[in-house]
Amino acid sequence: MKLAIVGVGKLGLALLEGVTSRGVLAPAEIGLLDANAARVQDLGQRTGARVITPADLGHAERILISLQPRVFPEAAEWLAQPNVGYISTMAGVNVAALSRRLGTKRVVRVMPNLAATIGLSQTAITGPRDAGDAGDLAFAHTLFGAVGDAYELPEHLFNAFTGMSASGPAYAAVVAEALADGGVRMGLPRPLANELAAKLLVASGELLQRRAHPGMLKDEVASSGGTTIAGLAALESAAVRGGLIEAVVQATRRGNELGKDQD
Repeated sequence: MKLAIVGVGKLGLALLEGVTSRGVLAPAEIGLLDANAARVQDLGQRTGARVITPADLGHAERILISLQPRVFPEAAEWLAQPNVGYISTMAGVNVAALSRRLGTKRVVRVMPNLAATIGLSQTAITGPRDAGDAGDLAFAHTLFGAVGDAYELPEHLFNAFTGMSASGPAYAAVVAEALADGGVRMGLPRPLANELAAKLLVASGELLQRRAHPGMLKDEVASSGGTTIAGLAALESAAVRGGLIEAVVQATRRGNELGKDQD
């Protein structure tokens, strides 16, 4: 068994579908373990992946841990296996905590975001030298490259990455919802306003990738004395920019707190 996925929620399922559809791993090379037995049985039947038990984990070459951080201390007792590499998606659980609880330095910490479900994730990856020497880091890059872009970062930047990129889809959703509410307030039908807001964010993302700095796009749209600069002035008056910055700051701090809970 090349990979055991422990915790087959949205992310685990996205990874399963991504690596199998792109030929990174065959379904038969993947084991699935989840507390929801009915769900995992259904996934096994639909995808061809193996349904496993904790007793089977010792036969895996690598284990992907996709659990809630709060359950990790207890789960570590049966997750720890000899001669196995680990990849963790748990927010706030640092490499030192993973190594201590699992009894190995072959640990890789990753942080993807929900866009993995559509193959557009941004994933941060880090790990100690032991993980690199054993090929675990390269394996993690291959896995998460199947569901988006992967970035190797020093661990001290992980919670900042989490606070911005992993949490970012929620911030973007709030922006889209607020824009749609504004359209509705000014008379647009709700379904149309929601559709316009979603497509606006998609198109804006494409435009941003073609410019060296977000300010360039803003300046292109905001002509002198026009409607856009009036709208931007309203955003500044409402401290929208500061609110988004503070959202990243607070999410980063929460990641730091989660890490302390594992120490």
